[in-house]
Amino acid sequence: MRPTALFRVYRILSVIAMPFAARRAVSKLRKAGVTPYRAHERLGHATQSRPLGQLIWLHGASVGEAKSVLPLMAHLARTAPDLHLLLTSGTGTSAEAVAHSIPRSAIHQFGPLDGVGPVGRFLTHWRPDLCVLVESELWPNLLDACARRDVPVALVNARLSAKSAQGWQKFPATARYVLRAIRMAHCQDRPTRDRLRAMGLKMAQQGQNLKSVVGPTRLDAAAIDTAHTALNGRPIWVASSTHPGEEEGVLSAHKLLLSAHPNLCLILVPRHPERAEELSRLTRGADLSLSQRSTGGTLSDGAQVYLADTIGETDLWYAISPIVFLGGSWTDVGGHTPFEPAAAHTAILHGPNYTNFSEAYAAFQRQDASIEVSDGTDLVNAVATLLTHPSRAAQLAKNALPLVQSSDAVLNETAAQLLSFSKTKKPGFHG
Repeated sequence: MRPTALFRVYRILSVIAMPFAARRAVSKLRKAGVTPYRAHERLGHATQSRPLGQLIWLHGASVGEAKSVLPLMAHLARTAPDLHLLLTSGTGTSAEAVAHSIPRSAIHQFGPLDGVGPVGRFLTHWRPDLCVLVESELWPNLLDACARRDVPVALVNARLSAKSAQGWQKFPATARYVLRAIRMAHCQDRPTRDRLRAMGLKMAQQGQNLKSVVGPTRLDAAAIDTAHTALNGRPIWVASSTHPGEEEGVLSAHKLLLSAHPNLCLILVPRHPERAEELSRLTRGADLSLSQRSTGGTLSDGAQVYLADTIGETDLWYAISPIVFLGGSWTDVGGHTPFEPAAAHTAILHGPNYTNFSEAYAAFQRQDASIEVSDGTDLVNAVATLLTHPSRAAQLAKNALPLVQSSDAVLNETAAQLLSFSKTKKPGFHG
């Protein structure tokens, strides 16, 4: 199949833009604390050797996507111990979040930018037998390079918005060309399945949302005991994965809650910990006392707000709190996964904007497993009710637990398909 004129234009523009994109990507990783040596992985420069044997490459752009494939990776490592697994992501936060959770034999690298050079260097070094893209990662140069090198591509937990689908459908010939290497499309919802089929991926199927498969956490029971001891009986609630524009409402709500619960502690867990300085100013500006995790602050400090600005500890905060408000749902971010707090037996509150998990949140609401709070007033009322009536919080948590999938049964079919596609070479695209 010959490349379309539009694809050629994209490829030329990506070459022109690459020096600027590369500088920005490397700078962003450096600011997140990544060493220059590793930051250049974004340009396709590998920092580890490729192991001998079959290798499956899985790519999740950020924290949520990368973490969502951890149970699948663990399943593959158990069922195919001779298989090598490479996980790539694009942010320093995601790398730190999965560093201690991937199978011990797996490798983490930063994924290549979508340029001819970075993608080419990456594929030449790693020579994957299968490329697995998580959620909404459809990069033209990457997909084209995989097709040219006969590397099959699988979409796992695919999610495609109506806006993105409309963009692809305006250029059907280019869509067919770019997507020709895709042999499997496992979609997390029916609308995505229908959109991908309309784009020509007739094999697209709806499956279980992999974010509902919560793998075992490596949470130390001693860490939970230490946190409870530090709190010394103080009531707490958590605001997790918050974004700019949300913390103001959360802090205002907490200040109002303190009038009835003067010993109440808010554990604030921003989606991006690098915003800690901004949030510290915001908290003190609201006339609330603050203790900061990254600077040595502890829960025993007695502060009204505990800023949990570290990576990889969200499960701990869920484990010790009876209530969590999930951020990204008061903005146009589209919400974050409810399955992790559900697995931790925590009552879930969320805003009205959850397009990333529309089917999941609909299921939670049908099961009376979460409470929607549209603004700060709703949040105050909901948290106050759950603090005053802990049995209601416990019931919400209990109702949510059946929605969490922890069995290997959910992963068996996906893993079997991936293993079979990694050994075949005939594309599965249908025009």
